[in-house]
Amino acid sequence: MFITPQVMRTLLFVCMIGMAILAAVYLSRRRLSFYDYLAWGLLAIMVPVIGPFLVILSRPGEWHPQKG
Repeated sequence: MFITPQVMRTLLFVCMIGMAILAAVYLSRRRLSFYDYLAWGLLAIMVPVIGPFLVILSRPGEWHPQKG
């Protein structure tokens, strides 16, 4: 099977969206102010490939475990 440029672009886009969602889920479990969420979320979105990794590796805020 040949991988066309269109398939490569689609896979890259899907991976970028998946990583942004992963960063958003990670940030939702941290205790941060609204502006901190905004700043870290924008970093994850504006730096498409490495932004989500930077957000997760920097561990912003405190751990906020889910109750239940």
